[in-house]
Amino acid sequence: MPLQAAFITIGQSPRPDITPGLLARIDGAIDVTEIGALDGLNDAQIAAMAPEPGEDTLVTRLRDGRQVIIGKRKTQARLKALFDQLDAEGRVEAIVLLCTGYFPGLQSKTLLVEAQRIVDHMTHALAEGASKVGLMVPARVQIAGSHDIAPAGVEVVGTWSSPYADQRFADAARDLKDCDLIVMHCMGYDDSHRAIVREITGKPVLLAQRMLAAGAAQLV
Repeated sequence: MPLQAAFITIGQSPRPDITPGLLARIDGAIDVTEIGALDGLNDAQIAAMAPEPGEDTLVTRLRDGRQVIIGKRKTQARLKALFDQLDAEGRVEAIVLLCTGYFPGLQSKTLLVEAQRIVDHMTHALAEGASKVGLMVPARVQIAGSHDIAPAGVEVVGTWSSPYADQRFADAARDLKDCDLIVMHCMGYDDSHRAIVREITGKPVLLAQRMLAAGAAQLV
């Protein structure tokens, strides 16, 4: 029997920039339902999701491809409602959260696969022995966020480039050219973005999509 899974994006579903790539790397039977935290919201309602002063920033994609910037607290509340609904329905065996942002206290009675935990822990493991790790995130303001991606004593160098809007991958890659290992810390980055960074830096580049797929594949 295929694994019944819900892929939850913090933006709007479907995510043709993420889901096909994940499924191509998951070697097993899986039936996926895509759901978005912003599904059903109009532009005014989405604008009201913008971060308030002091609130952590998230960058995501709408169904029509537009980039939006939303606040973490508001997003977590909508995710919690979705998780509660899925728990009550009991129709999926796993919830896969397609976001590398950390949502403290967010839980589900259904098996929960968080991209952030997989990406951070895998990067931490692979960075053992490195002297400098590069971190790429979608927005400059996110660089200062909490990213426990490297062992103690390993320097983390941050830069930004949005997969949805500014597309400054070449400049961002040059910012990280002296790093031993680079992690592209957003589910919106794909293999084409990774190829740019890999070509410019010549360094190993970890892609969140690949890492999440490797973890989710263990369930099927």
